[in-house]
Amino acid sequence: MPAAMSSDTADTVPSPTGSSAGPLLGLDGEPLRIGVLTSGGDAQGMNAAVRAVVRTAIRLGARPYAVMEGWAGAVAGGDGIRPLEWDSVGSILQRGGTIIGTARSAEFRERAGQLAAARNLLEHGIDRLVVIGGDGSLTGTNEFRKNWPSLLEELVAAGDISAETAAAHPVLMVTGLVGSIDNDLVGADMTIGADSALHRILEAIDDISSTAASHQRTFVVEVMGRHCGYLALMAAVAGGCDYVLVPELPPGKGWEEDMCSKLKAGREAGRRESMVIVAEGATDREGNRISADDVRQVIADNLGEAARVTILGHVQRGGRPSAYDRWMSTLLGCAAAREVVSMEPGSEPAIIAERHNRIRHNRHRCRHGFHIRSQNHILHHIHHRNDAD
Repeated sequence: MPAAMSSDTADTVPSPTGSSAGPLLGLDGEPLRIGVLTSGGDAQGMNAAVRAVVRTAIRLGARPYAVMEGWAGAVAGGDGIRPLEWDSVGSILQRGGTIIGTARSAEFRERAGQLAAARNLLEHGIDRLVVIGGDGSLTGTNEFRKNWPSLLEELVAAGDISAETAAAHPVLMVTGLVGSIDNDLVGADMTIGADSALHRILEAIDDISSTAASHQRTFVVEVMGRHCGYLALMAAVAGGCDYVLVPELPPGKGWEEDMCSKLKAGREAGRRESMVIVAEGATDREGNRISADDVRQVIADNLGEAARVTILGHVQRGGRPSAYDRWMSTLLGCAAAREVVSMEPGSEPAIIAERHNRIRHNRHRCRHGFHIRSQNHILHHIHHRNDAD
């Protein structure tokens, strides 16, 4: 078993090289400090990732800090940035949501907010971050990373930090984990929370199916997926549904008749219930949104049936994470901590992701400005470090 994956009762704290030389030191000679934050929409498995980042950092000799409520905690400072110990993240693997909170910070989008965030992070000696979030969170983080040198210049000029502090923390080193139930990262097989959300949708479909069959009704179920139809498509296949509408494949002209003919054929074949799944971002080929209520009206107009609409909403993001979102998020968090601890000022930021579940190095730049680093690179990295131990 890799050192960072050993039991919670282990009391040894190996350094990255496997020695027992004590804490890792930054450029200023102080112990290396890393921040971890969750931002944007919550996703099941975030707690497992936070736990792994914190405990791996401690075992490697670094000092972890929680940036509370996403970037809002960095902007606010004070109790918004808190040191974490081993027991701070105990008994959270099974919990949904994120214990360190998450929020979308409008202030962080402004220069003044980023100046405050940089100043508050440097008060704790933090210039390394593991950010767990979705598209907007990682894009915003990359902008902050690029602005870091100029932010420090302004802070020095204003007298908020010393020139020595700026010299000791010249760049912001960042590793990202994608926490998104939409499963919308190119280059990754599964993002944190997607598996749990899919299970939640299927549980709802199974429950709805029984009452639909009892009354011989059609249900239209709307699921999350603004730009990515993974949840809708997989739920439709796994739930044995009749029709599905996803953003990636807008239906052409006449889709209404096509859908209704399929629903009618199912009933004529003896099926007592019908189910249509609609991703929240579904549109037609002209870009017009197709809502669950639109589908309900089409069914009423063409089949004379009063279909029922169920919008699952945030129930998809809540509740306990699946086994996959516990162990995979743990592995990703472990790798993210190792990655950010081993970074140097010239290192490229990286998104840690699972890919093909086999040993393979896969690095390319994505739209967030990060590099995607595959899970197989992570496994190779962990095994290499473990061999050194």
